[in-house]
Parts: sequence; C-alpha cells; structure tokens
Amino acid sequence: MEVMRKWVQVISFFLTNGYWNFPAIQTIYKGPLKVVCSPGLNCYSCPAATTYCPIGALQQLLAGIRLSIETGQFFIGFYVIGTMGVIGGFVGRMVCGWICPFGFFQELLYKIPSPKFNIWPLLRYLKYGLLIFMVILLPLFAIDAFGTGEPWFCKYFCPAGTLEAGIPMIILQPALRANLGWIFSLKVFILVFFIIWAVIASRPFCRTSCPLGAFYALFSRVKLVKLGIDYNRCNHCGACHEVCPMGVHFNESPNDMECISCMSCSRVCKRNAIGLEIGGLPITVEQKEPKSNPKII
Repeated sequence: MEVMRKWVQVISFFLTNGYWNFPAIQTIYKGPLKVVCSPGLNCYSCPAATTYCPIGALQQLLAGIRLSIETGQFFIGFYVIGTMGVIGGFVGRMVCGWICPFGFFQELLYKIPSPKFNIWPLLRYLKYGLLIFMVILLPLFAIDAFGTGEPWFCKYFCPAGTLEAGIPMIILQPALRANLGWIFSLKVFILVFFIIWAVIASRPFCRTSCPLGAFYALFSRVKLVKLGIDYNRCNHCGACHEVCPMGVHFNESPNDMECISCMSCSRVCKRNAIGLEIGGLPITVEQKEPKSNPKII
C-alpha cells in the first residue's frame, strides 16, 4: 500500500502541475483547466500548475465579496466552498497524505539523514488560527479604500507558494526582481525555516500551519473514507504510535483530526487491526485471525 501511495503522490503532482511549456512562454498557465480546484495546496501562480489552489481561491472570494454585494453583483462563489466541502466530506485529510504536493515534498525532506525531533503537540492548533484569521477574517474585513481585501495567507506566509511560484517566476522573469521587497524576503525566510524543520521533524507545515489541512480536519468524524480499527484484534502494542508521520496514537483516537490516512499504522500492525473503510465498511483485504501466543506454564 505504501508503494501505491507514493505512485499516487507522484501522479497527482504531475496532474496538478502538468504544464511544462512554461520555460518557453515564461508565464503561468491560464487555460481551461485553471477553473479546476486542486484538492491539495498547489499555488495558482506556479508556472506549471494546471489547477488553482482552494485556499487561494477562498481568500480571493472573501476579499471581493463585500465589493460584489455593495455593487449588486451577488456572485458569492459557492463553487469554491462546495468543492472544498465535497472533498472534505469524502476523504478529509487523506488529501494531505496522498495528493498534496507540498506534503509529498516534506516527506522527501524528512528522509534526509539527520537527528529527528518531535513537534510540540499544542502547535497543531496554530493552523486553525491561520485558517480563521489569515484566510477568512483578514481578507473579509481588512479592506482598502475600494472595498477589497487581500489574500493574506498567500501574500505574507504560504511557503508552498514561495517554492512553487515566487522563486520560479523571478527566475523566468528577471524584470520582477526590481520589485522584490521585504515581503518576498519574509516569505523566503518562512520557506527556509520549514524546509529545515521538515528535515528534522515529520511534516511540520502540515501539522502546525496548513489552513487547508485545518479545513479538511473538520470532517474527521464524518468523512466517508477513513481508517478504522478492530479493537478485538488490537493489543495496544503501540507500534502505530511510532510510525505515524502526524504524531497520532491511532488506537487511542481513531478519529483524530490530524490523521491523514497514509496507512503507515496499518502497514506495521502485526495483528491486522487497522484497515481502510468506506462508509464504515472495510475495503482492505481481510486477513486471517492472528494466532495467539501459547501460554507459558
């Protein structure tokens, strides 16, 4: 299953970043596929991107909603919110473990040999603050004289956007370098910070700062596709604790909002207690009941 997941991650990357003519045109793709919502965090301004980022689109929607209402143009953009809701209701944070390009990038960084450290559990709540304030409240209420807001998270924070769009675009269009200022320097610093952190800790951006992951996490109890556990098989050995890239103790909290359904826990469970479910029905191959250890008299 791990091999399959890696293939899905690679294929997803090329599907959402499939426009490889950008070195010739030296700008971003603006074709018909750009109306498709990418399930994962994938910057609209990435020159190879064929889809748009749901977090970026949500900010643009909220940034312009007041001006639209004041001018009588009631285009609320339920397509963006609806698409995110459908994805969240169907698979939740499974997107993070199987599809998101920046999540895949962090996994590759973590494979670099180095001392490894845990992430303070309370930092997991930071991403909900970023979702509420930088993605929702600031674009909606911090408006200019014309009544429009800004995509605060994309403009001032998102390391994925810096990696996928900011740096490539100043390489493709050297004229842009004259306009670089403190904002770009700040975002490069944030990117470097998360790159270093991802080498020594597993998926730090996903666990602490991703507002899209925070949004999908809200569906952890109601999503259709999820991991399930058979407590008749589980002996609470803790093997699933050791391998989880998100720090989840799955046998203790199977509906944990941090679970990305990467199935690492299922792979190491010797008693086959963890498996994938759709609507509560198991879809993984049923394993034989594990043999009990003989009693020593």
